[in-house]
Amino acid sequence: MDQPEIVSVNISSTKGVVKKPVPEGCLEPDVGLVGDAHSGPWHRQLSLLAMESIDFMRGKGAEVNPGDFAENVTTKGIELHTLPVGTRLKLGKVEVEVTQIGKECHAGCAIRELVGDCIMPRQGIFVKVLNPGTVRAGDPVRRLDG
Repeated sequence: MDQPEIVSVNISSTKGVVKKPVPEGCLEPDVGLVGDAHSGPWHRQLSLLAMESIDFMRGKGAEVNPGDFAENVTTKGIELHTLPVGTRLKLGKVEVEVTQIGKECHAGCAIRELVGDCIMPRQGIFVKVLNPGTVRAGDPVRRLDG
């Protein structure tokens, strides 16, 4: 199997909308993705979703791309939603810790309205950033504890 990696880094300046891919993102502890609407000193600093989940939605006929589920980092090659809370990952050179699996889909979710379903509540994960660094597409994703 190929090495798990980052497919896309995505950002938005407002909450509840799809995020747009950017060439790279600056991650900071107690912040998450600098400049993103969801950044700040809380347990959901950064959201991750697997490309495999996006492909699943494409299989249902949805025309969706990385960032469309409002995830900050799209990965491939790792089953994110099966990782227990507390799992540590390395995104490139940045270490993160899983703080939450899935979430409630909020009323007026642009993605749910667009495609009739949203995979993020079931398969998206949230992490807190443990050290500063830059991430970009192609960076490896590695589980540190198991």
